[in-house]
Amino acid sequence: MDIHDFLAHLNRGETVEGSSELHKLMHDLSQEALKITAELNGQYHSPEKVRELFAALIGKPVDSTFALFPPFYSDCGKNINVGRNVFINSGCRFQDQGGITIGDGVLIGHNVVLATLNHDINPRKRSTLYPAPIVIGANVWIGANATVVPGVTIGDGAIIAAGAVVTKDVPANVIVGGVPAKIIKTIESNQCETE
Repeated sequence: MDIHDFLAHLNRGETVEGSSELHKLMHDLSQEALKITAELNGQYHSPEKVRELFAALIGKPVDSTFALFPPFYSDCGKNINVGRNVFINSGCRFQDQGGITIGDGVLIGHNVVLATLNHDINPRKRSTLYPAPIVIGANVWIGANATVVPGVTIGDGAIIAAGAVVTKDVPANVIVGGVPAKIIKTIESNQCETE
């Protein structure tokens, strides 16, 4: 199985059994991601070099408007898609096997965790993995130390408060916060100007 078949399997939400060939391929991809992120995080790099290393991690080009402050961590990398004018602050951890899509104009604060895998609840099958994507709409702001769990979609213009744990879909143009995150406020339409 090649990387494209592997990602297609994950993007269909199909299970990865522990100790299977898929599980071994996932491990191999993790080793590549660890190598690239070690280079990214090990010393100063210009913004252009950061983009180059991030593009190598995700296996596709990134827009010249993309910016990231290391350190950054991923245990796969190959299932991340980012739009234009995206900024990722330092200390973020993306577990992207299930797929992470980040829309245009997204701001991601310090130490944000995006997790797209769950383990089986049966202790004897705990190494079995269940992928589910995270989709982040355009112009979303995710505050520092927030966590987004598998299968969550965040609507355009939403704000995720610092420290929130997002366990269900977030509508567009709202502020959510808390553990688990709940809607705190609707962003008024006069505050949601579009270009």
